[in-house]
Amino acid sequence: MRLVIIAGPPSAGKTTVTRQIVRNIGSNTKIAFLKIDVVTAFEDEELKKEFGIDTMKTYSGDLCPDHAEVMVLGDALDWAEKMSSDLLIVESAGLCLRCSPYLNQGLGIVVLDAISGIHAPLKMGPMVSLADIAVVTKIDLVSQAEREVFRQKILEVNPEIQIIETNALQGTSLQLLYRFIHQSREINKENLNLKGVPPLGVCTICVGKKEVGWKHHFGIIKKLDANCSEYLYRGE
Repeated sequence: MRLVIIAGPPSAGKTTVTRQIVRNIGSNTKIAFLKIDVVTAFEDEELKKEFGIDTMKTYSGDLCPDHAEVMVLGDALDWAEKMSSDLLIVESAGLCLRCSPYLNQGLGIVVLDAISGIHAPLKMGPMVSLADIAVVTKIDLVSQAEREVFRQKILEVNPEIQIIETNALQGTSLQLLYRFIHQSREINKENLNLKGVPPLGVCTICVGKKEVGWKHHFGIIKKLDANCSEYLYRGE
C-alpha cells in the first residue's frame, strides 16, 4: 500500500486537491481516505458520497492535529489494509505550523494558496521544509510576477521540493502530481517514523495552567525584552 499525507493551512484547497486525486486515479487504484480535524469535518462524507471510497475521520480536540495523526495512523493503516486499499490518503488539519505530519515513507504534500501572501511559505516551517511536493492553488487569482515570487519563497524554505501550480477547482496541471503518486513506493508499516523532530511541547501552559505572565510558569518560559525576536527554542 502507498501513503500520501496532505497538509497545509486552512482553506488552502487540501480537500479540493484530494478530490482531483481521487477523481483522476481512483478508477484503477482503490483509495482509502482519513480526515484529521480539530472540531468538525464533512470532507470524508462528501468524498464517500461522490466517489464511493472508504473513508474515516477523527477529531483532535485540544490536541494538535499533527500529534493526533501520530496517535491514530497505525490504526488507520490497519483499517486501510483491511479494506484492501492500494493507497491511503491522510488529510491533516495542519493548524500547527511548527509541527509536521510527514513520515519517512510515503509522499508528503503541502497545499498552499497563492493569495496567502508572498511571505507565507517562510512562516510555515516544517510543513513546507519537510514536504516532498508543494501544490500551489488559486494561481488564477494572482499575477505571473506574484507566482514567481511565491515559488521562489517556497524554494528558499525547501530547495529540493517539487512545486506544482494549479487552479485546483479545474484540476489544471496536476498530471505530474498523479505521476508522483503512481511512482511512489509502497510503505513498510513496521518502519514508520516522523520525518522531522517534533517541537518541545510540554510546559506548564500545555498541562493546563491559565495564568498570564512568565512569573506564573516554570520550565520553558520567555520574557519580552530586547531579544524578543530570537527563538525561544528550535528543535530542528
